[in-house]
Amino acid sequence: MPLAFASVAAVLAHGFDDLIDVRSPAEFAEDHVPGALSLPVLNDEERARVGTIYVQDSPFRARKLGAALVARSAAAHIEGPLADREGGWRPLVCCWRGGQRSGSFATILAQIGWRAETVEGGYRAWRRLVQRSLYEEALPHRLVLLDGLTGTAKTEILHRLEGRGPQVLDIEGLARHRGSLLGGMPGGQPGQKAFETALAARLAALDPARPVLAEAESSKVGDLSLPPALWAAMRRAPRIEVTAEPEARARFLSLAYADLAADAPRLEPLLMQLVPLRGRATVDRWRLLLREGRTEALAAALMADHYDPAYRQSRARDPAPPLRTVPAGALDERDLDRVCERIATAVREWDAGAPRDAAG
Repeated sequence: MPLAFASVAAVLAHGFDDLIDVRSPAEFAEDHVPGALSLPVLNDEERARVGTIYVQDSPFRARKLGAALVARSAAAHIEGPLADREGGWRPLVCCWRGGQRSGSFATILAQIGWRAETVEGGYRAWRRLVQRSLYEEALPHRLVLLDGLTGTAKTEILHRLEGRGPQVLDIEGLARHRGSLLGGMPGGQPGQKAFETALAARLAALDPARPVLAEAESSKVGDLSLPPALWAAMRRAPRIEVTAEPEARARFLSLAYADLAADAPRLEPLLMQLVPLRGRATVDRWRLLLREGRTEALAAALMADHYDPAYRQSRARDPAPPLRTVPAGALDERDLDRVCERIATAVREWDAGAPRDAAG
């Protein structure tokens, strides 16, 4: 009998030796349960072919062809990726909706002697659990946001704080984006579904009884939208503000974005997108600094002309004072370690006095 799961955390703690996703490569690439092993029983072309025959010709012919293709793929997987599995191996098999693909493959595995089970509802059931946790239920976690002007090393601080006390939710890391027009990273961003899966899985791993530190973001990170439950929790969360002098911020920013600054053909079109907002003369001045290789001066100009005004405008809409303001000095190794200690202390003190129903 297929196994039903009641939550994202339950799926992730399935207890089997492997979770095998037998959907096609394109289905798997769009989104999948974290840690799943992709062993497609139909490739993308075969899946489309079987589906077309089912709709336009005959369900019987489609099932007959599908069975032959699944058997062929199963043989290749058993002789290939599964060749080293011993007799006690316990796989959990998942397809699109817990139907014929997973059932057929699990039956073959079971005939060998492996204790194979399938997921009731397949990937669609997983997707419903993700959507429920992010779109229908209030987030149970109590967030504290790390805030500050661009170039105050917030992401670096967040990474350094991992394991130093506060739990950390790295939204930009999950979104594979540095959170601004110029924040794109090599390889691009995941799709919205995959981003939501990564968020839901990370949140399921965090203890709701302990504070979670996240970087302050807008409602979008690059092309990806923050789900309502997370965005609502962030909007009511207290903030810890990191500050630094413009010179230190420009130096840090020029190093953090060195990959982009070194790729003028990629950066210049991005700067041009800001002409309607900042004017042609300002953007031309930035482009000149880029062409001259003056990356620190470019960082300073971008902060003064674009990022700082945008940040102050955003803060004016929510003028509540920060929980704590932490100066970051020169943003060097010693200063960043000191900042981390002060932030960890601030979170502990807030947690000690925060109401237990702060998550809403």
